[in-house]
Amino acid sequence: MIETDRLLLRPARLADVPAIFTFLGDPAAMRHTHVDATLAACRRRVAVHEWRRRVDGYAPWTVIAKENGRIIGWGGLYDDPFDPGWGCEVGYFFHPDAWGRGYASELVRAALREADTRHGLAEVRAFAHPDNGGSRRVLEKAGFRTVRFVPEMDRFLFSRARHGREIAA
Repeated sequence: MIETDRLLLRPARLADVPAIFTFLGDPAAMRHTHVDATLAACRRRVAVHEWRRRVDGYAPWTVIAKENGRIIGWGGLYDDPFDPGWGCEVGYFFHPDAWGRGYASELVRAALREADTRHGLAEVRAFAHPDNGGSRRVLEKAGFRTVRFVPEMDRFLFSRARHGREIAA
């Protein structure tokens, strides 16, 4: 488990899926990204990422608010098993009740510390929809730079090199 000022970050459990599905299955909450159509699809997503944790050493965490012990998000480092080939990414998905409180920035900082210190990753990537200004600001504050627009995904690709390294575009 990783602890930040306001969050507890731990590997996801299948028992977490109903709480995670309240936002991953909400079309309004997920309007800028993939929405899980069913609880079973969400369970599969979480289970596949947890399998990848055993392979890669990292996968999205269940995000718990310290103040009340409630699951408010899911995110962290991952190599996307559903859209492979992009390398290590950071992603974050939160319940709408948690939006605008700085939790995404706190999660991304924790994920980048893990990428740099525990995993020694040279680069972490991220994607953000053009209409998702909040997500783009989170990434820019964390030191990501825009690499290019990926039209087939309708997303901007961002990159952040480990401190002291430069990644070519």
